[in-house]
Amino acid sequence: MQITHIKHQVKIAVALLFGIIFVGVVGYEIIEGWDWFDSLYMTIITITTTGYREVRPLSPAGRFFTMFILVLGVATIAYTGGRIAQLFVETYLQRRKKMSRKVQSLKNHYIVCGYGRMGKKICEVLKKNKADFVVIERNPEEIERLREHGLTYVEGDATEDEILNLAGIKQAKGLVAALPTEADNVFATLSARVLNPNIFIVARAVEEETESKLIKAGANRVVKPYEIGGNRMAQVLLRPGLVDFIEIIARDRPLDLNVEEITVTKNSKLVNTTLAQSPIRKELNIIIIAIFRKNGEVIYNPQSNTIIKEGDRLIVIGEEKNIKELSRLALSTETH
Repeated sequence: MQITHIKHQVKIAVALLFGIIFVGVVGYEIIEGWDWFDSLYMTIITITTTGYREVRPLSPAGRFFTMFILVLGVATIAYTGGRIAQLFVETYLQRRKKMSRKVQSLKNHYIVCGYGRMGKKICEVLKKNKADFVVIERNPEEIERLREHGLTYVEGDATEDEILNLAGIKQAKGLVAALPTEADNVFATLSARVLNPNIFIVARAVEEETESKLIKAGANRVVKPYEIGGNRMAQVLLRPGLVDFIEIIARDRPLDLNVEEITVTKNSKLVNTTLAQSPIRKELNIIIIAIFRKNGEVIYNPQSNTIIKEGDRLIVIGEEKNIKELSRLALSTETH
């Protein structure tokens, strides 16, 4: 049944309830000669079956009228309550279906397990970079915040295969395990790796011994927030200028610079060309910091005669619009 139709029924039921109250007040005023307040009080305690004694002794006609109001009022309240409950259920189911369709339409997206403090920050960065992502969360309060912020989410436990499948784990590009407990992160990582052997998994670890467990469970990277935070604070003390530059390219600062990782596909015409022959430097003004080969070789600060190969992951720094153009070239057979 459509929600709009149910809303219409609720409006009718509420109007009918107020109509019965009005009839009750007028009836007691006419039959018993009571004032409006006593009549309203008697009507309310009757239709709600409260069980208090009558305001005043009732005449035979008043008793018949009370029975009429009682039966009609109870039936109307039951009908109104049922329609309101149905409205809540239908709204919830419709919202869930709509969210499910939205998740099913995603491809090569990211899954964020947990919408805690770290999960919120991850979502902010993903949203800023216009990446498709879905959040898995089971806390009702956090789900309400997800709904308020208009984020795509799946309600449930991220350690369960069914919930991961609902989040599109088999079509996902990457997953972040940022759940409240270490055990949940390990189990979510293991489940995700089994369901999608090719997915890239980043997991959070607080305890030192958890890192090895996460790697064995299938995590590609393990992030330890306290270690990263400590290193960062030390770098701010020792090399504040370097940290300022990283801040510029990592956050919204006046200088439009980004650091990005771009994978060269086999269809790209960048394949088998040197850096000097490509438009990377001379036209796009992009600096190649490093190249990661498929065989595990890493080339730092590559020379102009370095040949770009299929599957190379280019770590680049440059303006956002130029990086987007390079990303297109890395995928396309078209030249710049």
